[in-house]
Amino acid sequence: MGLREDALHYHSKGRKGKIETGITKECKTQRDITLAYSPGVAEPCKEIAKDPSLVYEYTAKGNLVAVVTNGTAILGLGAIGPLAGKPVMEGKAVLFKMFADIDCYDIELNAKTPEEIISACRMLEPTFGGINLEDIKAPECFEVEEKLREELDIPVFHDDQHGTAIVSGAALLNACEITGRKISEIKCVVNGAGAAAISCAQMYLNLGLKRENLILCDSKGVVYKGRIEGMNKYKQRFENDTAKRTLAEALEGADFFCGLSVAGAVTQDMVKTMAANPIIFAMANPDPEISPKDIKAVRNDAIIATGRSDYPNQVNNVLGYPYIFRGAMDVLSRRINEEMKMAAVHAIAALAKEDIPESVTKSYQNAGNMEFGREYLIPKPFDPRLLLKVAPAVAKAAIDTKVARKNIDLEHYVDQLESRLGVLQSVTRKIKRSVVVKNRNSGKKMRVVLPEGTSPKILKAAEIVKSEGICEPILLGNIDKIKKLIVEAKLDKQLANIEIIDPIESEQSQKYASLLLEKRARKGVTRMGAYELIAGDHHYFASMMVEAGDADAFCSGVHHNYGDTLRPALQIIGTKADKILAGIYLLLWKDRSIFVADTTVNITSTAEQLAQIAIQTHDLAKIHLTEQPRVAMLSFSNFGSTKHPEAEKVCKATGIVKKLRPDIEIDGEMQADFALSSELLDRSYGFSTLKGPANVLIFPDLTSGNIAYKLLGNLGGATSIGPILTGMKKPVNVLARNSDIEEIVNLITFTVHSAQNGI
Repeated sequence: MGLREDALHYHSKGRKGKIETGITKECKTQRDITLAYSPGVAEPCKEIAKDPSLVYEYTAKGNLVAVVTNGTAILGLGAIGPLAGKPVMEGKAVLFKMFADIDCYDIELNAKTPEEIISACRMLEPTFGGINLEDIKAPECFEVEEKLREELDIPVFHDDQHGTAIVSGAALLNACEITGRKISEIKCVVNGAGAAAISCAQMYLNLGLKRENLILCDSKGVVYKGRIEGMNKYKQRFENDTAKRTLAEALEGADFFCGLSVAGAVTQDMVKTMAANPIIFAMANPDPEISPKDIKAVRNDAIIATGRSDYPNQVNNVLGYPYIFRGAMDVLSRRINEEMKMAAVHAIAALAKEDIPESVTKSYQNAGNMEFGREYLIPKPFDPRLLLKVAPAVAKAAIDTKVARKNIDLEHYVDQLESRLGVLQSVTRKIKRSVVVKNRNSGKKMRVVLPEGTSPKILKAAEIVKSEGICEPILLGNIDKIKKLIVEAKLDKQLANIEIIDPIESEQSQKYASLLLEKRARKGVTRMGAYELIAGDHHYFASMMVEAGDADAFCSGVHHNYGDTLRPALQIIGTKADKILAGIYLLLWKDRSIFVADTTVNITSTAEQLAQIAIQTHDLAKIHLTEQPRVAMLSFSNFGSTKHPEAEKVCKATGIVKKLRPDIEIDGEMQADFALSSELLDRSYGFSTLKGPANVLIFPDLTSGNIAYKLLGNLGGATSIGPILTGMKKPVNVLARNSDIEEIVNLITFTVHSAQNGI
């Protein structure tokens, strides 16, 4: 099917449209209904009547935005009416929710005049915490927003104006930096005099562009001083005292073109006349004023942006408005002022210069070069860091300019925003911060050896953990080859001082071989064999580095079998005398996380071994989870419901843990569904000592544990971190084969964090 057929099918399949409402509180019993509605609901009503500000405490107003249109300027379709514009407004609601966790209602108005729109929004103010005006034609849109900003006590934002201005402003700042320009010195031509173009022109002035260096054009040519035809008060602000009358004339010698007009408005001949390294933002939708292909045919020095996702540098409003509203609403801002918009511009521009997470590059596999430069001026829409950068910047600007009714701790606010991204982001960022703080306080970082030093994934992961202050990575392998790969990956600046060791050439190899011989002399290893293992197998060298104290930990396994990676560590480092080696995974969903064990090591376990695995997993979970670990010992039986040796073994293991560690909240044997549901557990087994759903699951054997965690990942949508080894004398972790960069970084971070906490 083509785009048309695909789009129609997408909007009509299953439940019609793209949005639905949900509930945020349990409503399963008569008691719940009593609290949710009559008579319980009267209590918050009375409190709000006494203090209207409590509406933000007891209702969803603070997270609710109205997306309002009258259908007079829908996308590039024009005045097709409010009904035909509804799919667009639903789409806007989807993006608000997906990117910033803001709930929306789309409001399509049968409103012919600005006064009718203003009146409707005025009456909607008690319901919503913010209003996003959308697809209202110019110049009426200016009047509507100006009036509502004056009258309403909640943020009002016309995204068609300010969204494009903010995002293109960020792109312009970075384009100027790349071309060595100062924005105060560039000559700018804006083509189009609608809402977006007028707002962009004003934004560029606010960023430092000189008014005399800006020429605004519309369908009738240059907006020059004294022009009468087709003018209004909004265009008059940008009259230029110039003799130029056409777009072609305006573009001669121009440094920057901003197009928000129509396809074909710019020709190749016009582009040829622009200054060196021209910045061309051809943002007309669906087709730009001139295609990137046509620009490149005549100017190989141009920096190009469009409004389309199939070209580099898409100026997409979604980089701005979800996070601007998020920041504004979280401080109960009365409006979105110029300072808040400017804060968003600079936050977006700065983020483009940071390293890009692999989760983002995966979403844009055919996007070409994704590092700051001519084809990467601004972040991609699926970059989750936008929420963590833009929203706090906007919130701070609101507080600083005194339009916020609520003052917040901005550092704690970032933690709250991370939780909106889901448990995975929240947990991993929390652990990274903990690691970095401990490194800073101790004045040193752990040294983590990475045996697979010639892996591009490992090199990138090493760059990340080094630059983020997590640890000092050590790479093993041929030094010349690794250095060449570092240069090819453009990591030579970041990894300029990284330690690289070639076991074949290392002076330590003889020493390590002697130590290995001492450990394995009567286990079939000869003197020559010991040297061959140390020099020839990087995992033996890495294990000996850790054992000898020349490194603090090691992680490997991306390109090797699990057993081949683990065996050297077991032979050289070994397990703690009072511990048992076990493999643990942390599984994360948007709203919950659980540890599962054993998933990788012990095929079968005795009751005593299961008890020790449970204790070790609990202690690991305690330092990583933000909540109290609750351990469930899993079986096919519930508290003696089935008499079988396997069930009795699990029951015995539970008793051992309770005796050895009465501080641990644990129960079993129990079935998995009961372990994960307090309601099920309370209804049938009120005597259970678990005070909530289990978040640590101990499986009775490797078969069930391994199968379960893989099913949860593939069918249950869990993201996994692991396998995390527990029980080793020193920190060692084996990566899952073919782990991606983010997974490698996460496991290295968990390794360091566990070691810092003595686990």
